[in-house]
Amino acid sequence: QLQLVESGGGLVQPGGSLRLSCAASGFTSDQYAIVWFRQAPGKEREGVSCISSSGSITKYADSVKGRFSISRDNAKNTVYLQMNTLKPEDTAVYYCAAVRGSDVSYYSRCFDYAMIYWGKGTLVTVSS
Repeated sequence: QLQLVESGGGLVQPGGSLRLSCAASGFTSDQYAIVWFRQAPGKEREGVSCISSSGSITKYADSVKGRFSISRDNAKNTVYLQMNTLKPEDTAVYYCAAVRGSDVSYYSRCFDYAMIYWGKGTLVTVSS
């Protein structure tokens, strides 16, 4: 069964940190770019960060640049999103998704490509 599974969400105070994981099963993720999205209550889904299949190219939304860091361990079929200096406005369900690396021409637009696989999401709540 081909799937992506997110983990690592939870409740954290403003200024705190969390590390999300996106584990792929049923397929080898090293041929895929991985994208993190989030959706806050009552808001549209937005792209947060993406990483190329090799890990050499990354992109971040302006709202998280300098605070979030994406990385991957292809030996473990896992992508990570390190989130630091969290703010209440980071509260959302975070999803990871995969698109074939060969289908991505411009990582500056990685949030706009059609994803092949989606995870079910993990909730991040930033509150005091």
